[in-house]
Amino acid sequence: MDRPTVLLLFGGESPEHEVSVSSARNVYAAIDNAKFDVLLGYIDRHGKWWLLDKLGDDVTPHGAPQLAPALGTGSFVTFPNGRVVKPDVILPILHGHNGEDGSVQGLAQLLHIPIVGCDMTASAICMDKIATKEILRANGIDIVPYEKHHKGQPVPDFGKLSTMLGSPLFVKPARAGSSVGVSKVYSDDELARALDEAHEYSDAALIERGVSAREIEVAVLGNPPHHKASIAGEIKPDGDFYSYDSKYDPASQSELIVPAQLEPGTMRRIRDIAARSYELLGCKGLTRVDFFLLDDDTIYLNELNTLPGFTNISMYPKLWREEGMSYAALIERLIFLALGRIVETEETEE
Repeated sequence: MDRPTVLLLFGGESPEHEVSVSSARNVYAAIDNAKFDVLLGYIDRHGKWWLLDKLGDDVTPHGAPQLAPALGTGSFVTFPNGRVVKPDVILPILHGHNGEDGSVQGLAQLLHIPIVGCDMTASAICMDKIATKEILRANGIDIVPYEKHHKGQPVPDFGKLSTMLGSPLFVKPARAGSSVGVSKVYSDDELARALDEAHEYSDAALIERGVSAREIEVAVLGNPPHHKASIAGEIKPDGDFYSYDSKYDPASQSELIVPAQLEPGTMRRIRDIAARSYELLGCKGLTRVDFFLLDDDTIYLNELNTLPGFTNISMYPKLWREEGMSYAALIERLIFLALGRIVETEETEE
């Protein structure tokens, strides 16, 4: 049987460009070349697509051909040389704007090429924190109380907000990932600055109650109804919260604890909520579901990340490794799920 051709897409226009490149290096190294023919599709910071012949320490498109989609044909065309590139599946290792917000997923749909992970609709919904929270709340899943703020609106009064929500408050862009643009605020001045920063990334922002909680994450894998939630892991950030630097700075002292030390009943509840929310929001393939666990055992679902990181320190592959699935086996399973060759997420054992 011929090896499926996989177009590994990475880079992108978002502030998470370097995270994507780092994840892609790991994925590229892990893919079994005996089973897959891998093509390297690099998206530069300006949004141009390039077909690279290698993925080294220095990612540069100099001399590489550009990729242009040939809609409806299941293929791309390179220029200037006009080569037809026909991948069997797209593997997007992308984050943020134009990567996990439904844009690439919609393009794959128009190209008629399967894509690993969620489709356009689920990707767009999960990228939008406000839309996600509204759907979760309407279905009885607890979320952190919040208020919306749109670009151009007056800055709300911190005192009034803190009376409703408590203090401190967190300000987040509605459509961004990796804690980009997130601020913890204690005053009117800090709130104004935080909203300005959040609106650099999104026209809508959330102002959330600051909660003192453990940060718990669960990996979900599979296509509903045959999907499975992993055991939970815990993040212990090295600062006030799990910021971008806490996640990706090589000097970060943040800890990833796998498995999280939870009571069996709490572990079961978190896994059940993760699996339910995954199906509720139309996810497939993969998603990481993030929670806040309060001292009184209240569980708040924070967000769903449809294209979680795959760096050496990323939680998603670590959780499945704990379940007995190697990094390479995880990538293979995701590709075959997209191709329709796996209809069930099987139990894995050491």
